[in-house]
Amino acid sequence: MKKLFIKNMAPIAVAVLGISGAFVTTSMQSASKSDAPPKIGYLANAQGKCTDTAVNCDDTPSAFLCRLGITSGPVAYNKDAQNNCVQPLYRP
Repeated sequence: MKKLFIKNMAPIAVAVLGISGAFVTTSMQSASKSDAPPKIGYLANAQGKCTDTAVNCDDTPSAFLCRLGITSGPVAYNKDAQNNCVQPLYRP
């Protein structure tokens, strides 16, 4: 009787483990991107140099540029090693 129970329940247990494993790996793949820290954007002055005003932005291209006033205001840029603002950043 015990062997019959194990023989009948083993395929069901394997199927349950397989399905639960599929759901766990799917949820882990979709959660990894949102943990990235925000990119700090800086405002450019007339000479193209970055000012000390920091704005939270993202470097992933999107339809909306990162601005000081969210939808209006000066565009935020990525600061390079020479303190130049040349690469515009995007809204997170």
